Amino acid sequence: MQEFDVVIIGGGPIGIACGLEAKKQGISYIIIEKGPIVNSLFNYPVNMQFFSSSEKLEIDEIPFISKEAKPKRNEALEYYRRIVTSNKLNIHLFEKVIDTEKQGAFFSVKTDKNEYRAKNVVVATGFYDLPNNINVPGEDLPKVSHYYNDPHFYASQKLVVVGASNSAIDAALECWRKGAEVTLVIRGPEVGPRVKYWVRPDIINRIEEGSIKAFYNSTVKEIKPHQIVINSPEGEVTLENDFVLALTGYRPNFAFLEKLGIELSDDPKRLPSYDPDTMETNVDGLFLAGVICGGMETHKWFIENSRVHAPIIMNAIKHKMDLTAENS
Repeated sequence: MQEFDVVIIGGGPIGIACGLEAKKQGISYIIIEKGPIVNSLFNYPVNMQFFSSSEKLEIDEIPFISKEAKPKRNEALEYYRRIVTSNKLNIHLFEKVIDTEKQGAFFSVKTDKNEYRAKNVVVATGFYDLPNNINVPGEDLPKVSHYYNDPHFYASQKLVVVGASNSAIDAALECWRKGAEVTLVIRGPEVGPRVKYWVRPDIINRIEEGSIKAFYNSTVKEIKPHQIVINSPEGEVTLENDFVLALTGYRPNFAFLEKLGIELSDDPKRLPSYDPDTMETNVDGLFLAGVICGGMETHKWFIENSRVHAPIIMNAIKHKMDLTAENS
């Protein structure tokens, strides 16, 4: 069993930042990522453009140079990949954590390939793996997806997009521009207020001119192989339909957090318990980093405001190590 001062679960931007900081402070570490480098960003839509400017996506003060003020997915993939390879970070890719438990003063972290032992664990797993299901009949049909990749796939198809966030609106516009017949189903009375400011007027204009049809204050009742049934203020509506993109957001793996012993707030927010001064949870030696800190409030934490978690955590771990050394 390999032993480290800290095991970092998750190789996204914040997990990478934690690895950089650990290396800088002489803390032995390993980053475990179940997919490729920055797996969540890799699975973003191919044409995605970030809301944030490139300097806000930088980690460890390493410059991020992009063609436009707001970089695109491929530029971010290249940026974080170069950081990992240039700094020779100790990261294990395509290795999935199966179980993590505390045994005395140490954590045992088991993966599908290995087993590790550490006094500290950082969970930086994000929230992109588990979609918020709409829980209607037919949601498990092959024509339904909770992830959107390339608009070309939906060309000349009747597509329903469920949701009003950035991901839903980007998908609706891109697919319409590739020739899809797009209908939006929006639970609220308007397009989401947090939609990117340069995109919001575009979707509103497309809806108003009739290019994209929108059902406001509406929900999906049932999905059928060739139709979709919508509950709208005007009553039940049945549409001919080829594909459904249910882009209703994602959530952290709360079961994993609870298994680790992390306390979650007893309300819909499901906020995990941690000390903001150290990012340490109610479990000694177990830390949280990145967007997972927000529970169901997935819009509260981003790369730009959670990259500070890396130095906070590693300073706390180094302080513990120094105290142990002094007392030994």
